[in-house]
Amino acid sequence: HEPKWNYDGSSTGQAPGEDSEVILYPQAIFRDPFRRGNNILVMCDAYTPAGEPIPTNKRHAAAKIFSHPDVVAEETWYGIEQEYTLLQREVNWPLGWPIGGFPGPQGPYYCGTGADKAFGRDIVDAHYKACLYAGINISGINGEVMPGQWEFQVGPAVGISSGDEVWVARYILERIAEIAGVVVSFDPKPIPGDWNGAGAHTNYSTKSMREDGGYEVIKKAIEKLSLKHKEHIAAYGEG
Repeated sequence: HEPKWNYDGSSTGQAPGEDSEVILYPQAIFRDPFRRGNNILVMCDAYTPAGEPIPTNKRHAAAKIFSHPDVVAEETWYGIEQEYTLLQREVNWPLGWPIGGFPGPQGPYYCGTGADKAFGRDIVDAHYKACLYAGINISGINGEVMPGQWEFQVGPAVGISSGDEVWVARYILERIAEIAGVVVSFDPKPIPGDWNGAGAHTNYSTKSMREDGGYEVIKKAIEKLSLKHKEHIAAYGEG
């Protein structure tokens, strides 16, 4: 059982200077692929000393939904495809691209091989191995459509654990890219123009959807989602 911890929220823009205490509640534990041995990485969310979730803590509300008996009974499965772009540190330009210029048009890079098509595979493979060591349910990697862009997949994972695992997988990716002197960008459109964006496709199903007659359940869910499409897009944010 891990203890609660604290930090100065005014240093991160998460609390005012006159009342800066923020409390960390441990929520998930992973093996530490960097220090190894008995060391662990702890996924936390953040609260005020009075026990209220701070505004940037989106996990608290999600945990209430995922712990609801109706949701638990449906065994919600998620498979999340996290795309990202590797950037050259000094110029903030995609890895493998000529500085100030552009590579050949998209086409040969998706799942591509070769030094002229795949840029940064050593980072990608190291990340995959580190996630496996950590206990993250990582299920694949691939080169993406834009050169310098990659993807990893987490899942199937049940409920809120899928979000915890994706967040820690992102953290591990940043740490490995840091060692390599490369910047990771999760920007949805890092390069303007006719170059692919980077998103996080989310595959989802419930127990009802996976059973006989599930297709009708899927169609009903899509209809419900369509009624709040703009609200959902607004919640996802711009970047």
